[in-house]
Amino acid sequence: MTLFYIICATVAGGVLSVLAAGLLSFTALRSMVPRMVSYAVGAMLGAAFLHMLPEAFMQASSIEGLFATILAGLLAFFLLEKAALWRHRHEHGEAEHGHEHSAMLRKRPVATLVIVGDGFHNFVDGVLIASAFIADPVLGLTAAVALVAHEVPQEVGDFMVLLDCGLTRARALMLNLASSAMGVMGGVVGYFALESARHLTPYVIALAAASFIYIAVADLIPGLHRAMDTRSTIWQITLIAAGIGTVSLPLMFLH
Repeated sequence: MTLFYIICATVAGGVLSVLAAGLLSFTALRSMVPRMVSYAVGAMLGAAFLHMLPEAFMQASSIEGLFATILAGLLAFFLLEKAALWRHRHEHGEAEHGHEHSAMLRKRPVATLVIVGDGFHNFVDGVLIASAFIADPVLGLTAAVALVAHEVPQEVGDFMVLLDCGLTRARALMLNLASSAMGVMGGVVGYFALESARHLTPYVIALAAASFIYIAVADLIPGLHRAMDTRSTIWQITLIAAGIGTVSLPLMFLH
């Protein structure tokens, strides 16, 4: 029954957070997609620095090993993006297309990084939910509610990046739902191998945090600098702060 509860909680938590974020992204926030990239920056950096890395540092037995994992993660995502860019250029040939089409091709690898990074994060969340249910079913239910609370703002940020990369709403929704399935996998793996693999959890968290930091700093922030007028800058600062705030407030409440 414990495994059944874990699967139900991870499925429900992942689906509910994605659908809630999709509802916001496709309705109330639909007209603000370009500006909401700033919100995505805040949500990703807030999730990495205020939630994921503190959790990893509390669990890690080696701080040096954790920093090495973060560094390796940053370099790995750089290579992953470089490989995706090479593949797109080889398949499409930038010289044969206009500037706008080439710019869109350069954005598509960012969508890949978002899904990969979110998959890591969801896997870790599944492991944490499994550990909570094994300790106490009530604690497990609380952890599932916490999952939805902190995932919704981050998923909104993911949707905004995917839409800005040119994906359709249906494809963005399907990719996020597929990524949320990693939470179920994490729950099952956590149930069967938690004791033997518990020491690896902080390093998986660190990899997920590294992906969010890389996407925000290397891919999203440089695009924000293209708008230099005062009005755009105010919007960017406000929405970055909103992204950080909506990630941190549920965490403060739950703590």
